[in-house]
Amino acid sequence: MGALWNSFKIAFSMYSKIPMPQSAWSKENMRYVMCFFPLVGMVSGALTIGWMALLPFLHLDGGGFGLGAAVFTLIPVAVTGGIHLDGFLDTSDALGSWQEPERRLEILKDSCAGAFAVIMGCVYFALSLGVYTTFQDVALAIWRESSFGDMRILFQAACVYMISRSLSGLAIVTRPMAKNTGLAAAFSDGAQKRTVAVTMAFYLVVCCAAVLFFNPLPGAVSLLVGLAIYIYYGFMAKSKFGGVTGDLAGWFVQVVELGMLLALTVATLLIGGTGWN
Repeated sequence: MGALWNSFKIAFSMYSKIPMPQSAWSKENMRYVMCFFPLVGMVSGALTIGWMALLPFLHLDGGGFGLGAAVFTLIPVAVTGGIHLDGFLDTSDALGSWQEPERRLEILKDSCAGAFAVIMGCVYFALSLGVYTTFQDVALAIWRESSFGDMRILFQAACVYMISRSLSGLAIVTRPMAKNTGLAAAFSDGAQKRTVAVTMAFYLVVCCAAVLFFNPLPGAVSLLVGLAIYIYYGFMAKSKFGGVTGDLAGWFVQVVELGMLLALTVATLLIGGTGWN
């Protein structure tokens, strides 16, 4: 139990800004870190649900969509401290360089932000704000028609935050690393890979089942988009970098979350509507 508790603390201290007691980063304590990685996503999901529940009481369910959507956009960044966003920006720089894999890996290690990182960061937040504005609009419309009792799209969105990290953790322990150093390699080498893979599979089965249960058609569309991004991620990491790195893992978490939420929102609007039974 001691090793599990220490792995839990390391996972949250590394992948979130939630205060945690310190634990030594020993091989024993690192073995199960990835098993708790998706639970950080559960925190983001819970805060997303909580913020939506607060909007009517804050009178932001009418003309305050801009502020409400901005908070939705920033919740994952606040929870994680931007660690995945940092990987997204570094990877954007490396991909935009059109260099050989070895040079791309060097760019990932560069602490300076290049033009592609700035451009893609702006694009990402602009798209995120648009997605969350529409998400908020759809969710509130569903709530109003059900006397604020229907929270299915909120629970689906909360599951997306766990699915993204479960897929990322699965890739860490099942796909080749681009290098033998770095955070991803440390977690991969120290992990009980079979245990982590089984745990990630368990999270995925439970979360995917929940997404489909709450609203099957929009949920299926969102899951298919997530699967497509995961397949592309594996191909991109291998062909352009020689394998997975911590920065690529951060890129994946950001992209798959936004892609799945976009698919869920649009599919709910077009397929599920706002007043189905």
